[in-house]
Amino acid sequence: MNTTKSAKSSLSKKELKQQKRQLQISSGRRAKNFKLTMKLLLSRLWVHKTIILISLLFALLSAILVVVGPYVLNGMMTYILESVSSSMAPETSQVLRYGFIILAMYLLASALQYVQGVLTSRASIKVSKKLRSEISQKINRLPLSYFDKHSYGDVLSRVTNDVDTVGNTLDSTLSSIVSSIVKIIGIPVIMFVINWQLTLISLAQIPLSLIVVFVVVKRNQKHFVRQQKLLGDINGFVEEHYTAHSVIKAFNGEEKAQEAFDKINQKLRVSSKKAQFYSNLMYPIMNFIGNSIYVVICLVGAWIAIQTNNPAFLATIATFMTYSKQFNQPISDIGSISATLQSTMAAAERVFEFLQEPEQEQDDDKTATISNVEGKVEFRNVNFGYTSDKQIIYDFNFTANPGEKIAIVGQTGAGKTTMVNLLMRFYDITSGDILIDGVSIKDMKRSYVRSLFGMVLQDTWLFEGTIRENLKFGKPNATDDEIVQACKMANVDHFIHTEPKGYDMVLNEENNISAGQKQLLTIARAMVQNAPMLILDEATSSVDTRTEILIQNAMDRLTEGRTSFVIAHRLSTIKNADKIIVMKDGNIVETGSHNELLEKDGVYKELYTSQFETGENF
Repeated sequence: MNTTKSAKSSLSKKELKQQKRQLQISSGRRAKNFKLTMKLLLSRLWVHKTIILISLLFALLSAILVVVGPYVLNGMMTYILESVSSSMAPETSQVLRYGFIILAMYLLASALQYVQGVLTSRASIKVSKKLRSEISQKINRLPLSYFDKHSYGDVLSRVTNDVDTVGNTLDSTLSSIVSSIVKIIGIPVIMFVINWQLTLISLAQIPLSLIVVFVVVKRNQKHFVRQQKLLGDINGFVEEHYTAHSVIKAFNGEEKAQEAFDKINQKLRVSSKKAQFYSNLMYPIMNFIGNSIYVVICLVGAWIAIQTNNPAFLATIATFMTYSKQFNQPISDIGSISATLQSTMAAAERVFEFLQEPEQEQDDDKTATISNVEGKVEFRNVNFGYTSDKQIIYDFNFTANPGEKIAIVGQTGAGKTTMVNLLMRFYDITSGDILIDGVSIKDMKRSYVRSLFGMVLQDTWLFEGTIRENLKFGKPNATDDEIVQACKMANVDHFIHTEPKGYDMVLNEENNISAGQKQLLTIARAMVQNAPMLILDEATSSVDTRTEILIQNAMDRLTEGRTSFVIAHRLSTIKNADKIIVMKDGNIVETGSHNELLEKDGVYKELYTSQFETGENF
């Protein structure tokens, strides 16, 4: 398991307190960026302005029809009551005309709502797709140092949970906001036309509701921000522990892992409980205010009808009761929308925060190439540190001549893998230079530098797809003959032919293959790529002794004529290396062939002897 991730899984009380303080600071900063986040989100929406504007227009028309409907109904009821009070029978045709008008208005409003919903969903889906694409592209542009400091689960949470939260909110609230605004403005206007006294009573709920919304939003924003952060933490924890599940079981670490998970889960529960408490509190309070106003309207309306001795005023009371209910709904909706927006802004802030992370320096202007790669690699006064205060490599100087097999050995932490990372430009050196055939890798594009090397890592990686597709990953135009030849050299062709579908076998969890077979396939993949130089990070670490001998022979054929760098853990596998670099604390302490280094009776001999005495790998 990655030691950095493991440390996160078992934080001390002091570290947990520090993390809490950092989270509080982060929460405060994000709350201040609410307007900026909203601006960034609206800019994403504005790209689809045609769909959005049409959708909002339909929502506007639908809301207007819904608002006007009770007014028409009021006209019908007034007509009936006035006719009855004058001892005249209402005309059926007139009543039916009112009925058909009301029915047509509501049918049209429903149709507009449907179309508007489809358009809004389309826009929100496009925005979500765009955000996911931007995150995916951002991942490829970020330096590896970013992933040294952030868990993969946190990044995964931003791609899934946070983007889904933003998309769902856009889908559900855009039309609700427009509809609520139309109702909040339109309903009082119509109510004023009907009766101003009852209107003033209805409008009393606005300041009361705004006070509730303001208090809840102010208290609740920090809880939603914390909730989204903890969702990322728990996703990261689950991702890393699921990946290392066999290691956890091997060391009987289930109980410890469960305890660490429970701590994060408990913090998420508390944060979610607080966030939902205030959110759920808003609706019943708003509903109580609305119902109270509803009762007051009925009482005052009845008193007016009695005082004026006007039976037709009952129609006005009924209409106001309807409008009061309608008026209460958008106010409650706005309260609910405000709570949803808090969660959405917290999620959107995490998305935009990720998209604004510093990217690795662009190298489109680096045009240097090598017309005929010979494979001479020079390290000149190379210095490097993963952080400014922690230097790893000190004034490193070394030259690998074309076609040489260079082995790099040393204790864990000596800087072996770091040298390969610098050579591949996974990280850029702090000072000094690395040259290939006299050309600085600083003057080449990263993609070009990496195309010069075939690479086999100790940690195997195969994606879900056929064996053929996996083998062609580094060379998409590889022929079947090249693939078969590479597999024969890697001694994996026989295994492939024992499978029913051969090279078309799909690699996934159902078709499980051994760690050794996976390693053999990654070696074959490097052979298919046929790059002019090679980097091997103990490529035979996952195979048995017999297969190791076969692989070593294949590697000898593969490295023939190619400059090769081999990070060696089993010193017995590098006896035939042209040069062996012995590293310690970021420095070269010895160089030479296997026999030369044994004769020096120095660090290499000590490592070699201790390995055969204890079976230790470096």
